[in-house]
Amino acid sequence: MAANDPGVAPMFAAEDPKKGGELPHPSSTSFSPVNMGDIEKGNVIGDDSVSGSDQPIAPDQFDPAFETTKREIWAYYAYYIGDNGLTLFNFAPTAFQNLLYQAAGHQGTLLFAGRIRTVNSIVLLSNGISFAIQSVLFLIIGSYADFGRSRPYILIVWSILAFAIGFAWLGVHDPSKWEVATGLYIVGLIGYQYVRPRTAFSLPTQCADAEYELNNRAHANLKLVYRTTITFWTAAFPGLARNTVELRTKAEEYVAGTVTREQYDYEDTIQRSRLSNMAFYIQSLGEVVILAAIVGVLFGVNVTASVENNNWGLSVLIAFATGVWILLALPWFFLEKKRPGQELPPGMNIVSAGLWQLGRAAKYIFQLRQSLIYLVGYFLLGDTLNTTVTVIATLQNTVVAYDTLTLTYLLIVGIAAQAVGIYSFWFIQQRYQLSTKTMFNAVMLGIVALDGWGMIGIWSPRFGFHNVWELWVYQTFYGLFVCPWYSYSQIMISEVTPRGKEFLFFSLFSIIGKTSAFIGPLVSSAIIDDTITDANPTGNNNSPFYFLFGLAVFSFLGLWWFVDLKKAKIEQEIFLETERVMKEKNGRHGPEISHVY
Repeated sequence: MAANDPGVAPMFAAEDPKKGGELPHPSSTSFSPVNMGDIEKGNVIGDDSVSGSDQPIAPDQFDPAFETTKREIWAYYAYYIGDNGLTLFNFAPTAFQNLLYQAAGHQGTLLFAGRIRTVNSIVLLSNGISFAIQSVLFLIIGSYADFGRSRPYILIVWSILAFAIGFAWLGVHDPSKWEVATGLYIVGLIGYQYVRPRTAFSLPTQCADAEYELNNRAHANLKLVYRTTITFWTAAFPGLARNTVELRTKAEEYVAGTVTREQYDYEDTIQRSRLSNMAFYIQSLGEVVILAAIVGVLFGVNVTASVENNNWGLSVLIAFATGVWILLALPWFFLEKKRPGQELPPGMNIVSAGLWQLGRAAKYIFQLRQSLIYLVGYFLLGDTLNTTVTVIATLQNTVVAYDTLTLTYLLIVGIAAQAVGIYSFWFIQQRYQLSTKTMFNAVMLGIVALDGWGMIGIWSPRFGFHNVWELWVYQTFYGLFVCPWYSYSQIMISEVTPRGKEFLFFSLFSIIGKTSAFIGPLVSSAIIDDTITDANPTGNNNSPFYFLFGLAVFSFLGLWWFVDLKKAKIEQEIFLETERVMKEKNGRHGPEISHVY
């Protein structure tokens, strides 16, 4: 795996200027800060000579002992195929909204959380409550993913909880049980989010104290843990990509002087894009196969015969998809290498260590302007997209009258388009050697178009997710042009993250994502409630698109105009070189302590 230091891992060597550990407090040392001009001229890091030597040192070093096996990778992919969201993220919300709709009757409202609300408002509010709980849980128990030896077993526990909720829907298919459905929906979203495939970083460290030790991670191995959506699964891909044969070969060519540093960095970017996009692509293909099987199940249940059969069919398909998930999860449970995590620092418990770690990441990002700008944009645009998808889903369910077969067909089209979209974005990027930022800009335009589309529906019944034909177009458009967000937004995080700080930064972005995830649904729920009148007792369910379109445009312009990945790389180099100089001034060198995940 890629070591945090140059030389032949795991032998002791002087640290690579591209990586480093914890910055000591400014008052503890004096030094001359690294000048940006020196960086740009190649006097510090950009030059291929290091410390007076003519021999260039590759930013990433490789230890064959820590390479991930193909069987382990495919077991990891298999879990991701099973945990595709059809259970607790797609059909469970549909079943929940369906029961709410039937319980609400002709008036279209129910008493929920102290006041009369529309069905769509209740769904959005429940979404916000679920994400708020996830934020708290992330802060309290998230550190189990990084410390100790409990991670694999916590994953199994959370998986079993998610499986149980999936099968519990077999007992909830009558509108009189809508309160129970609300609980299953809220807890189910939490369970789904906490068992997504996560891989954690552990970077080998050179340190003399626990504080320094906790902030240096570079051995990235495939490690499934339970944490919140995207955090650890996506946190792994930079390290995994930097341990591929292709990048190891490129590193050897760089050391031999046959390629430039710019060529090496481009290969690094391509490998990260390939790994992230192929993971989503493989998952999409697997999900289409599962959906095709679900169609057969629905015909067996005869969901078109009556409302009761349709209700039962939704519960059956949730349970069926849960069973498939179990079968695909088992290989990872057995093939995962049980690598130990970090030891807790003296005087800290599992909760305080996690909060301390998050604080360190926050401190780092305020020293990196481009990273901070992207964090703000990611917060706003991610919230916009999450809420947009939820609002459109509620409109879609209403338009098709909760017809399970139609919803399944729509999902098949959407997932197939997603596979084509992700592969096409990756192919175009590689074919024309386009930057990650260019591809990300294209995805952002798709999000803006989606919200503009929905906003038209505020005034017009002919357009704006009011017609069945629009839903087929939406699923195709979303899969082709918007789904790549879930890949490229994570690749962008890796682009603005200094080497050796991947886990810290992905943790910070994840908690920001969790914090933002409940704001949009709560605001949108309030907007819908505000449109309820005597003449229109169900309100205007398209009204949140006012808010969402404005937020999408603002976020797009900010990210497009202000985020510059070339400047980000320079800032990272200055940051890491300054950090290295400060550590040398403090004499903070010691034997390498390697903690492998």
